[in-house]
Amino acid sequence: MHLSTITDVTTPIVSKRLDELLDKFISDLDIKQNSKNLYRRTLDIYFNWISNNGYLLSDVTRTEILQYKEYLLTSRKSSLTTGSYITSLRRFYEWTEANKYYPNISRGVKTPKRLQEFKKMPLLPSQVTELLNYFSKKNLRDYAIISLLVRTGLRTIELTRADIGDITFKGSQRVLMVQGKGRDEKDNYVILTDKAYKVISDYLVTRVNAINTEPLFISYSNNNKGERLDTRTISYIAKEGLKAIGLNNKLFTAHSLRHTAIVNSRRGGATLEQAQTFARHSNPATTQIYDKIFRDEDRLKNSAELLLDNIY
Repeated sequence: MHLSTITDVTTPIVSKRLDELLDKFISDLDIKQNSKNLYRRTLDIYFNWISNNGYLLSDVTRTEILQYKEYLLTSRKSSLTTGSYITSLRRFYEWTEANKYYPNISRGVKTPKRLQEFKKMPLLPSQVTELLNYFSKKNLRDYAIISLLVRTGLRTIELTRADIGDITFKGSQRVLMVQGKGRDEKDNYVILTDKAYKVISDYLVTRVNAINTEPLFISYSNNNKGERLDTRTISYIAKEGLKAIGLNNKLFTAHSLRHTAIVNSRRGGATLEQAQTFARHSNPATTQIYDKIFRDEDRLKNSAELLLDNIY
């Protein structure tokens, strides 16, 4: 049911349509359009749940909010997804209270706790070598893309935003300027080692007369030839290679290559602080999640169970 069919004549806003209320809430948000779209989508689900259960918005109390939370969890939505829905709800009711429409009945409703762990699996160093060998026999663009992902830990969206002119120097180090997650400017960077840059340089040689303002990686398809690659295409390229080396599993995707770079930097001797800077994590707790793999490795190699076998 579309929100425009839902009205609530008992509220302080006489006959105010809920879709108009939602429009006003969305327009007041000082966030990016993608985030606005997320708020609209999640609140649309909430309003339809209200309607399907025969409530008016003015009927809803904290009890119903908790019922809605339980509904989300029993609908087999992940704790992360449920958490985003509850966050939208809390922000909406904070706004309705501030604007004297409805009291904030969502205050104190907690988002579900979720286990901090990998959603995608990293590759072992031997698997990275196999993946790079596979792409070295394909076209230079795809080889450069995969090499850059596993050597810098870039996110796919960051890769799509890169232009040729973003390759520059900081002191004596060649770097690629990066527009990171949630950022409006290219105000961070990754270091391009000789190995990382060599493959990119070989690829750019094939881009005759390319200029600095052009995308670093462009499409080869007939429909959008020469245009900036999108994340979907990069994901497809990565998945093709992962399947080719026997990692045909939903746990291995393009995002696995970011995990791979971070985890293997620690395997190579990087400190936790160095890994955090490398990954461009604002919170060190995020980087610490990656250390779980080392705890698991130690658990498997030096287990108490094996020690018991030496006793009896």
